[in-house]
Amino acid sequence: MEIVNPITGFREFQWPIRVYIEDTDAGGIVYYVNYLKFMERARTEFLRSVGFEHYMRSEEDFMFVVVEANISYRKPARMDDSIVATARITELGRASMRFAQSIQRDGDTLAAGELKIACVSKSGMKPRAIPARLVGLFHQHSGIPA
Repeated sequence: MEIVNPITGFREFQWPIRVYIEDTDAGGIVYYVNYLKFMERARTEFLRSVGFEHYMRSEEDFMFVVVEANISYRKPARMDDSIVATARITELGRASMRFAQSIQRDGDTLAAGELKIACVSKSGMKPRAIPARLVGLFHQHSGIPA
């Protein structure tokens, strides 16, 4: 689901997630690395929502990889919580983009992060330009001016 922030005008993608026992540690709270997995799901579903099928299905020679992640953990999520993972493009470069992401429960931010995603060739893992058709889709669905 995509919403528009009334203050910034930027579009934010939201993906609902239920916390399962497999996501938690022995104390019943979400294990810290799983917040990154939830954020990955939101980015992947964002791409799907703008009309991009997963790059592993594509014949084109590119893929996206995380090259930086900065996460702040604020409050724990617990087993059976209904949470929302968000994804919003904040910067779009020639071969990379930045996402602001969060994990929320009832509007309360549990974890927040900024991730830099690079576009690389599948064949050589070297940086390459994001395909033009995707750049257009990203501009259209992020609110970032072209």
